[in-house]
Amino acid sequence: MMDTFFLSHGSPTLSIDEGLQARRFMQSWRDQVLPEVPKAILMVSGHWDVSEPTVNVINGPNDTIYDFYGFPKSMYQLKYPAPGTPALAKRVKELLQEAGFGRVKEDKHRGLDHGAWVPLMLMYPAADIPVCQLSVDSAKDAAYHYRMGKALAPLKDEGVLLIGSGSATHNLRAIGRDGAPPPSWAVDFDNWLTDALLNGRYEDVNNYLVKAPNAKMAHPWPDHFYPLHVALGAAGENTKAEQVHQSWSNGTLSYSSYRFKAAE
Repeated sequence: MMDTFFLSHGSPTLSIDEGLQARRFMQSWRDQVLPEVPKAILMVSGHWDVSEPTVNVINGPNDTIYDFYGFPKSMYQLKYPAPGTPALAKRVKELLQEAGFGRVKEDKHRGLDHGAWVPLMLMYPAADIPVCQLSVDSAKDAAYHYRMGKALAPLKDEGVLLIGSGSATHNLRAIGRDGAPPPSWAVDFDNWLTDALLNGRYEDVNNYLVKAPNAKMAHPWPDHFYPLHVALGAAGENTKAEQVHQSWSNGTLSYSSYRFKAAE
């Protein structure tokens, strides 16, 4: 049985910046976090935000999407041609429809956005594990995405690694200079999230807009937070959370990342 994970991918410069602690964490993935090799990976990225659940159904290698602007040229030359997996895409669609999510669209052209390929490039650099992406919907709430995760829980028993990729804090208007200390609003939210997860207060996490300090400051838009709810829901009943990494960049970007393990 695979654990599920939420990874904060922070800035796109994670792809090239050797100074980022989160980069070194992801590069150590196979040695220190998950030595088991998954049959396939389902990435739920905050960078695919559409109004209906959608999976990418790709035969052959996934395209590498450069959905960022104004960064060093070398970043646009990186490639992550992991094979697509139509079989996993169909399985995701089946599970969501069986759980009452209605229509699930298939996108037969979209590759991997940087919320997917940047972490995976560091974690599985050979790009030899099949990857499928699932969208989020920022017009829905956290509980909706938690239920989506619950519907996908059977994938863990099928050798699929489900990763929610977003950011523990994500306010791009409040980005600071690199090396700046994180402001109190970001630290307070980040600490609250870790405490709530590690102590099993998952209803609070689903109701974070009411329960968390500075929730709207930490996430003016919820797209980068909802992947966490999917990963948490997919872990199953009596889930145990573990923080596997914590660091900061650009003052306000938390790289807090979590493993969710279902009770045996």
